[in-house]
Amino acid sequence: MPSRARLTAGVVAAAALALPLAALPAASAPAASAPVATTATGAAVGSTWTTQDETALSRAVLAAATAAAAGPDASTRSQGGPRPAPGGADRRALDAAVRTLVDDGAVAVTARVQAPGLRWSGAAGVRHLDRRPPAHVTDRFRVASITKPMVATLVMQEVERGTWALGTRVEDVLPGLLPGQPDVTVEHLLSHRSGMPTGTDALLLARMSDPASLEQFIDAIGQDYTDADHVAAALATPWLFAPGAGWSYSNSGYVVLGMLLEEVTGQDLADLLRQRVFRPAGMRHSDLPDEPQDRGPFLVGAAYTGDEGAGWYPLGHFDPDVFGAAGAATSTTADLVAFSGALLTGRLVAPSTVADMTRPRSADLLEYGLGVYRLPDPCAPPEAPAYLYGHDGASYGTVSVALSSPDGSRSLALGVTGRNLSADPQALYDLGDLLVPMLLATC
Repeated sequence: MPSRARLTAGVVAAAALALPLAALPAASAPAASAPVATTATGAAVGSTWTTQDETALSRAVLAAATAAAAGPDASTRSQGGPRPAPGGADRRALDAAVRTLVDDGAVAVTARVQAPGLRWSGAAGVRHLDRRPPAHVTDRFRVASITKPMVATLVMQEVERGTWALGTRVEDVLPGLLPGQPDVTVEHLLSHRSGMPTGTDALLLARMSDPASLEQFIDAIGQDYTDADHVAAALATPWLFAPGAGWSYSNSGYVVLGMLLEEVTGQDLADLLRQRVFRPAGMRHSDLPDEPQDRGPFLVGAAYTGDEGAGWYPLGHFDPDVFGAAGAATSTTADLVAFSGALLTGRLVAPSTVADMTRPRSADLLEYGLGVYRLPDPCAPPEAPAYLYGHDGASYGTVSVALSSPDGSRSLALGVTGRNLSADPQALYDLGDLLVPMLLATC
């Protein structure tokens, strides 16, 4: 590994909070959060640990959908135009887009599109920053916050079983867990409307004596953390707003949901996911690990820190406890497509529950429901707007996206290793170079 240097506090903020991949439209900050430092293009770069932009990747996905909808291919297909043959323009464009991301700095890319008349998968790059095995379409990777809809599925299964209701308070299940916040409910946590700070920044800072030290940051993301550590870190940060009064993305809120699930079921969260989500959905290569992974058919994350941070760092030591129930899952593109289809078509929860999960609780730029967000379907004609549903995820060395139409017939999933944590938002690839053609290929 190259010698480690020290970063400014602003660069550490961008790194530790997984800020943007490329230039994307500016958006208003979540309620009660501090302003986010931006470039001329509107891409957030971070300034301190508390000026975070947790929706940067989601906005990049939304920007890609908007760009896809504006293209001539989308309007032609939405009006019933012909689809290229499976071996035609779609496939060639997708193969080229995968190679473009690697040429522009991604360590590895694995991607998949399924739509009527087209089943495509592609991969490029290498599994590990400093090793030679090539990436494959079947390789596993960290899906980060795509863990959230999986956990939300378990929570909603318990609603269906009568264990609790969306209005059940955390205080009723785990008394004293959130002192001073007796009104936080299951629904508040699922929809990021509890006011609970995200917590991940404070969690890492608690293990660092110098918040500007890259060496200490790299060390901190490889340490073990408990659920209690996550809650304590969040509670050490001022509560953002009264429950239900705003919207702000919260990793710690999903850690609390994991704790509630384990309390009422008496089972480990990883076992619950295997039994009630992964197996029923046919996700044969997914897991919720609690230890680092860097061997086998696995795409190991890597962080680019720029000249100010001494370049690239392999993150094989990354401990998924850093995210826990909010983002520790690993999966494949095939499994993510299977999950999207199983959830949205009512195989994991009842159709009425799916409708509740996909109904937005937020009127902000990100239309977030219960563990799932929606964005305009670029394939739909303007006179009949429709939506795609799913989630994205960003760990410190990996980026992932999974989206699907409501009937599961059109879906996509991707995983990219090699994350730009430098102060320059354009230092590496633009995710839209792949995501736009993937979206168009589903039309």
